[in-house]
Amino acid sequence: MREITYLEAVKEAMIQEMKENDDVFIMGEDIGIYGGAFGVTNGMFEEFGPERVRNTPISESAISGCVIGAAVTGMRPILELQFSDFITIATDNIANQAAKLRYMFGGKGKVPIVVRTPGGSGAGFAAQHSQSLEAWMTHIPGLKVVQPSSPYDAKGLLKAAIDEDNPVMFYEHKLLYGTREGVPEESYTIPLGKAETKKEGKDLTIVATGIMVQRSLKAAELLSKEGVNIEVVDPRTLVPLDKDTILHSVKKTGRVLIVYEAVKRSGYGAEIASVIAESDVFDYLDAPIMRLGGEEVPIPYNPELERKAVPQVDTIMDAVKEMMI
Repeated sequence: MREITYLEAVKEAMIQEMKENDDVFIMGEDIGIYGGAFGVTNGMFEEFGPERVRNTPISESAISGCVIGAAVTGMRPILELQFSDFITIATDNIANQAAKLRYMFGGKGKVPIVVRTPGGSGAGFAAQHSQSLEAWMTHIPGLKVVQPSSPYDAKGLLKAAIDEDNPVMFYEHKLLYGTREGVPEESYTIPLGKAETKKEGKDLTIVATGIMVQRSLKAAELLSKEGVNIEVVDPRTLVPLDKDTILHSVKKTGRVLIVYEAVKRSGYGAEIASVIAESDVFDYLDAPIMRLGGEEVPIPYNPELERKAVPQVDTIMDAVKEMMI
């Protein structure tokens, strides 16, 4: 199978959907000739033209309102927000309009919007462009929230998100754009709400999201040399959450570490911990549930401080060892 990058997988998913359905189009800042802030839409303007690759003014509030209007009148828009931090400017439209309209009209309308946005730290963009705010969006009924950790998942989940009749927040980590793996050229989808066990193990379960999946897999590889057999579960979608896969793994291993990049306090890891604690799997635990999240600081610009602000391979390994004592 050919290997492509995460960035190329996202782009391929959009191109395939736009070729298959004339109602699909994309809007965003600098997505036209410039190709997007991270180059995801590079070449799409030339292929599809200005009607379907719509370059917009710098106004997240305005363009989020535009895609909602387009969606409720029959189109299937994709909105690219340059940085996930800018969701703060578009929140009124997304949380108070997109998330609620279908419910308020008794299911008679559809709001098929995908909001694609790069999040996370590690690229030196400092405090206002490096946050992980996905937990905010999971709190809003009516929104689905997706956080793929690999090129294969990115393509399949994005195609499923575009086909979805409800609004979907689609978080892409900046540092994952350059990662590569085998991705089929043909069209395929991955159902929203289906987790994946990325690595089988028996001693401890790591439930990780986003880029932390890759760091947890690396930590598991290194720990295996020390005789510790780790299982790594990737929820892939935060809403809807595949509770069964997580609970099955925790029941098997008896220990669970939840790893996420967002600030630990009130992060999505707390929701996963609650799901476990409120289930009958709680009785199978051999150690307390542990969360490993970001520090309670704005993301620093200094690269060394930036690295220390969020979990890394070594801190994941340290947390596992602490739990295995």
